[in-house]
Amino acid sequence: MANEAQGASERPFTVVLASGSPRRRELLEQAGVAFTVRTPVTPVDETLEPDLAANPEEAAKKLAERKAGAVVQEVLAEDFTGMLIVIGADTMVVKDGAIFGKPRSLSDGKHMLRSLSGATHEVITGVSVWMIAAPAADDISLGFRTFADTSRVTFRDLSDAEIDDYLRKGESFDKAGAYAIQGEGAALVERLDGALDTVIGLPAERLVREFPDLLPA
Repeated sequence: MANEAQGASERPFTVVLASGSPRRRELLEQAGVAFTVRTPVTPVDETLEPDLAANPEEAAKKLAERKAGAVVQEVLAEDFTGMLIVIGADTMVVKDGAIFGKPRSLSDGKHMLRSLSGATHEVITGVSVWMIAAPAADDISLGFRTFADTSRVTFRDLSDAEIDDYLRKGESFDKAGAYAIQGEGAALVERLDGALDTVIGLPAERLVREFPDLLPA
């Protein structure tokens, strides 16, 4: 109990990651943030209106806001009291203005990797940070700030055999753009310009720099 009280005095906010991604969890842990994970009970609508689909950076930010905001709504519905930070994130791969989501099938994954082969694309991660201060259930202060971080990734020229071999490894299907740079997908990459953690799914270094309340004093 003494350690818990000491931690509370060092950082008044409890931190919640509104994502079930093990990659984001690992990045946040490596950054030195103590947190819990909570995903929305009801899946977040990730449909993009035409104006958002035409602006990938704003789309990533909006989806991050939706994910964090959904958890915030659930927390407030439970008559929460205390100090809370909720972090939501969304990552998308963009090439020539087109957004590449998670592949729906093997052929979809192959098409994505063929499109990315020998070319440079952007990986955009939107991050939305919500802060709740609720000394009482009917006395709530709420604010949020959202940003997007972008890295540029250049792929080697890939043969069909290399693409097929990578897809057989099985790490493509829950990844935007059908590859994981922190896994076997690193072999597909010729050059990275920007932050690696942004490509993996959470620009944790920038996050803790801009939100120092995430770390103990």
